[in-house]
Amino acid sequence: MKIVAHGNGIAEIISDEILMPDPGEALQLIMDLYYQDYNKIIIREKNVTPAFFDLKTGVAGEILQKFSNYKARLVIIGHFTRYPGKSIRDFIYESNKGRQVNFLESLDLAVERLSK
Repeated sequence: MKIVAHGNGIAEIISDEILMPDPGEALQLIMDLYYQDYNKIIIREKNVTPAFFDLKTGVAGEILQKFSNYKARLVIIGHFTRYPGKSIRDFIYESNKGRQVNFLESLDLAVERLSK
């Protein structure tokens, strides 16, 4: 795992592995970055367990609750049109209206959103 700083407490995580396979590991990631003065995290879709994008599993809610509890902002970069369900599309749409968790298509958009 490599961390790239983008100022304003923004950390971009670069890895080929799944770094958030479950809520416990998501919390560990939040804590590891918090102690390095990062509270805004950019991660790629491939670094999140596929179960996250199947809302029936409840994994997304559990992971995002960790981010909310610790006041950490998250942007997941990816191409989310591959998820056909209305529920996940609605979830992403509603999330993108807020500031806590966003689903965006590029690093530039992620840094811009977290800089606000």
